[in-house]
Amino acid sequence: MTTPNGNRSDRSPWNWLLIVPIILPLLPFLYNSDEPRLFGFPLFYWLQLAFIAVGVTCTTIVYRMTKRRR
Repeated sequence: MTTPNGNRSDRSPWNWLLIVPIILPLLPFLYNSDEPRLFGFPLFYWLQLAFIAVGVTCTTIVYRMTKRRR
């Protein structure tokens, strides 16, 4: 929704941080290996869980930095 004077409130440089959790899983050289293992799980599986943590962290940072102050 735009404000009456036409300025958009969703234009923040912090929004660019949301690209990180999108691009990171698309880089196959990061997880194209069986080693190292963590608790018996191959790299691919525990790295997918790490990608979730990165996504949550980036989303939280963007939310906190762009929410309106009341």
